[in-house]
Amino acid sequence: MRQELSVEQVATQLRELGVRRGGVLLVHTSFRAVRPIQDGPLGLLRALRFALGEEGTLVMPAMTDGESIFDPASTPTRDMGITAELFWRQPGVRRSTHPGGSFAAEGPLAERICAPQPLSPPHGPDSPVGHVHELAGQVLLLGVGHGENTTLHLAEALAGVPYSVEHPCVVEVDGAAKTVMIAETDHCCRRFQLIDAPLRARALQREGLVGHAPARLCDSRDVVAVAVELLASDPLLFLCPPEEHCEECDVARASIRAS
Repeated sequence: MRQELSVEQVATQLRELGVRRGGVLLVHTSFRAVRPIQDGPLGLLRALRFALGEEGTLVMPAMTDGESIFDPASTPTRDMGITAELFWRQPGVRRSTHPGGSFAAEGPLAERICAPQPLSPPHGPDSPVGHVHELAGQVLLLGVGHGENTTLHLAEALAGVPYSVEHPCVVEVDGAAKTVMIAETDHCCRRFQLIDAPLRARALQREGLVGHAPARLCDSRDVVAVAVELLASDPLLFLCPPEEHCEECDVARASIRAS
């Protein structure tokens, strides 16, 4: 049985990994991989806040299914994990207003990170992910890999990849629900893992244990710079090859022919 770690122990692990005090930190996490921690997911949130300090800003995804009118104060997340779901509900946490791709943030830069954004692309330069990049923030993958790293969608947007898939999303127009199509660089994201090797080779990714989970910590600007460089050589790098018959990536490839 795994030993339960204290909030202070986890905060120490985060600092030793390289989380910058006073910085901006975008976190993707699976608490199942991290546990057990004192006070559960709320204890992990406390540890992240301790590691960042009062001048730091914590950011997490708060995305939804987009199937109903979005209310930042009440619409639950979808497939974001228990830690992210609890985070946006905490006092003092701001949540961005994108109807499908919202993020939550707490700290001095939360308002700037959660500023109003265009519907498309959800993770472009004017999105919370884009603002983390602009602010020279860090990306922490805790118990998950780069397949969950939304910053790589920002890289796709900046690289101008040729694929774009539209998804329906419900928005409010003049007090009534309306379904609109939102374009994004959507695919299965499994091949985002290809960024691991070049980041490691250039010593741009720190790795270790946080809680009981493997953790990766990178600067957002490093992730984007390396990914944009790779996409310049192969714009379809992150799509599964046709012979793998990945439905999501096949749809993305089809969007190139249709455009």
